[in-house]
Amino acid sequence: MSHDDRIILESRDLSKTYYSTDPPTQVLNGIDLTVRQGEFLVVMGASGSGKSTLLYSISGMDRPTSGNVLLQGSDITSLKDVELSRVRLTEMGFIFQQAYFLSNLNIRDNILLPALKANPKEKDAAVARVDALMERFGIAHVKQHGITQVSGGQIQRASICRALACSPSILFADEPTGALNSSMTTEVMDTLTDVHREGTTLVMVTHDPACAARADRVIYLRDGLLVDSRELGTWNKDGATQREDELLAWLRKKGF
Repeated sequence: MSHDDRIILESRDLSKTYYSTDPPTQVLNGIDLTVRQGEFLVVMGASGSGKSTLLYSISGMDRPTSGNVLLQGSDITSLKDVELSRVRLTEMGFIFQQAYFLSNLNIRDNILLPALKANPKEKDAAVARVDALMERFGIAHVKQHGITQVSGGQIQRASICRALACSPSILFADEPTGALNSSMTTEVMDTLTDVHREGTTLVMVTHDPACAARADRVIYLRDGLLVDSRELGTWNKDGATQREDELLAWLRKKGF
């Protein structure tokens, strides 16, 4: 499913400074960004350019020093912590390089946990949704396994299931393939591509041009500034190699 012109997420003059250093470190410097409904947006840039800080700031995981973030037109920067936590739980899904699963729970219960926290009275519906997600992404057979009994690719597919368990409006992914080998990376990116095609808005940070080439659009950060943007259009497997080559050439011109 392609994106439309409705804006689901917007940042206005977003800045982030860390005052714990001497002198203070400005990591983001007045970022204006819009993300369209159903879009797959990738954030790239050299190490230290502010990619993850931007992701955390627009997703409410970290508060910006100044500027505003609007989710579906509502300013989330002005929310109290408890309200912001509720928005993250019910409206957003998160996938990280590490899964952050609890070792005392099996795979299925780890996936189920946020859905039960979001709607404790809707347990049956949550269980049915989680079981359907695990079936869909090919990990139903490991639902009773512990987190050390499955592969890295299976863990990340479980992370995607967990992120989708509350039917979020938008999915954030921070280097979701960073700890995976090439075959597991393809497995996880195929899963994310399927999720996006079904209409989920996805914002992902990656250093991998092959992963970035799956996106509708790539933005490039340098020293906390959004310096360029490239529309890629809809990804398809047949033209993947040429698309990756063209993106890599564009990135190299940026000093990547």
